[in-house]
Amino acid sequence: MDMRVKPVRVLVVDDSALVRKLLCEMLAADPGIEVLGAANDPLMARDMIKQLNPDVLTLDVEMPRMDGVTFLTNLMRLRPMPVVMVSSLTEKGANVTLQALEIGAVDFVTKPKVDLAHHFEDYAVEIVAKVKAAARARVRTYDPTTATISRVPTANTAARLDLTHKLVAIGASTGGTEAIRVVLEKMAHDSPAVVITQHIPEAFSGPFAARMDRSSPMKVFHAEDGQPILQGHVYIAPGHRHLTVERSGARFRCKLHDTAPVNRHRPSVDVLFDSVAQNLGANAVGVLLTGMGADGARGLLNMRQAGAHTICQDEQTSVVWGMPGEAVKLGAADHVVPIDKVAELATRLVQS
Repeated sequence: MDMRVKPVRVLVVDDSALVRKLLCEMLAADPGIEVLGAANDPLMARDMIKQLNPDVLTLDVEMPRMDGVTFLTNLMRLRPMPVVMVSSLTEKGANVTLQALEIGAVDFVTKPKVDLAHHFEDYAVEIVAKVKAAARARVRTYDPTTATISRVPTANTAARLDLTHKLVAIGASTGGTEAIRVVLEKMAHDSPAVVITQHIPEAFSGPFAARMDRSSPMKVFHAEDGQPILQGHVYIAPGHRHLTVERSGARFRCKLHDTAPVNRHRPSVDVLFDSVAQNLGANAVGVLLTGMGADGARGLLNMRQAGAHTICQDEQTSVVWGMPGEAVKLGAADHVVPIDKVAELATRLVQS
C-alpha cells in the first residue's frame, strides 16, 4: 500500500454489541481503513464525531434514545458528512433506509447476520467498498424545503394506455435512488415509457418503486414478467432479477431473468441496455446515472452504436462518478449533464 495515501477514518454507530464488533472487525481488516471507534447510540456518536472528526460514519437505522433518521437529519443539516446506513432486510427497514437516502446518506448495507460463516468474506468486501466509495462521495447539506412531496394522481396526471414505440432506459447504483427521483419528478405524465435498473436488494426494490410512484407524474411499477410497456409508465427492475425489454408483435414487454449476475450485479444495467440496443436501436435513449463501478458503461456504448441517444450524469452532481465516468471514458456518452437537466434532455431526444 502507498503510505502517502491516508486511510479512511471510520466511526461505527450501532446499538448491537455484536454488530458493532462484526463491522469493526471487517473494516479494520482492510489496510485502507482505520476504525476510530464505535458508539452504541447517536448521543455518544455526536460527542465522538466532534472529538475524532471521522471521514465516514456507518449508522444503524433503528436505535434507542434517538432513531438513526432523526440523527441523520440533524447531522446532514448541521455537519454534512458521508454516511453509510446499516439496515434490516424488512419492509420497515427498506422504507426508513430510502428516507435516509433522501436526507443525504451516501449508501447502505444490510445488517450482518449472526451466522456469516459462508458469506462473511462477500459481506466484508461489500461494506469495505461502500465505505471507501462514501469517503470520496459528494455530500450535500440537507434542506427540508426540498424534501419529496408525494403527488396524488388526478385525471390530468393519469397514465395513458398507449403502446410505446420509443422509450428511455435508465441505469444507476450508489446515489441512484435520489437521482432517479429527481428525473422522474420532472417527467410529464404522458412521457414515453421508462425502464430502470437500480442496484438494490430484493426487499428494497418494491418499496422503492412505490416511493417513486408517489413522487412521479408517471405511473411507476415494480416490473413483472411479461408486463406490457406503455406510454406514461415506468418499470423498475426487481432487486434480484435482470430486467430486459423484448418485442412482442407490435408492442414491447418486460422480461425478467434469473440468469447469473453480470458485473457482479443482478439486476445488471448492462443486461437492460443491451436488450434495448437490440430491440429498439435508434428509438431509445440511454441514461447512466451516479454509481460505483462500471456496470452499464459497455451497454450504453452498445446503445449508442445501435443509433440511440445517450446521456451520462456529470461528475459534479453524481454522488459517485464511477459508472457514468467509465461510460464517458469509453466514448459512450453523447451528452454529459447535471442531474436536474436529464429529464428535459431525455424527453426531447426520445421524442425527436
